[in-house]
This record gives sequence, structure tokens and C-alpha cells, in this order.
Amino acid sequence: QVQLVESGGGLVQAGGSLRLSCAVSRSIFSINSMDWYRQAPGKQRELVASITIGDRIDYADFVKGRFTISRDNALNAVYLQMNSLKAEDTAVYYCHADAPAYPTRYFWGQGTQVTVSS
Repeated sequence: QVQLVESGGGLVQAGGSLRLSCAVSRSIFSINSMDWYRQAPGKQRELVASITIGDRIDYADFVKGRFTISRDNALNAVYLQMNSLKAEDTAVYYCHADAPAYPTRYFWGQGTQVTVSS
């Protein structure tokens, strides 16, 4: 199994920055892709950014130019640097792993709350 633990959420003013971290219990090299999703109250969960084992990176249009996903293979961690935050970025942010090497394959963290005040 793969366990994911997010941290780094909090309350920030609009225009500010936060860095989310996701600690991964297994080697990142055993995982096809690591993703950040978010879910705002009353809305569906949506993909924010993803990074694959081959270093392909994709962003949702609404965060391009503001958010950066990265990973540290040695620490088995994935990060989401969020700059120029807007009130509409307020959501619970989830770390997600696509790990076909494991029977369950898809894993989620517990989420971390990000609140942006306007």
C-alpha cells in the first residue's frame, strides 16, 4: 500500500503563497504519477497538477503560471508551490498517487485545507 500525508495548508491573504507537501510512504519510483487535486465546498474534486515518473508535468488552466508541482525523489515527497493565491483557490487539497504496481493502484491523502481571504 501507499500512504500519503499532506501538510502545509492554512490561511493566507489573496496574493500570498503557500507550499503544500505530500509525504509518500513508498519510493516515488514505484508510482506512475503523483497529482494534486482540490475540492471546494459544494463542488466536485478537480485535478490541479500532476507529475509523472517521466517528469511530464501538467497543470489545470486555472493555475497555470501560479502553481508549480515538483518532487524530491530522495525524500519521497511531492510539493505544490502556490503563488498569487486567489479566494477561488480556497479548497481542501488532496495528494493522489497512481501506482499500478500495487493491487489498489489509486491512493489518496487525507487532504489539507487552504483558505484564501480576499
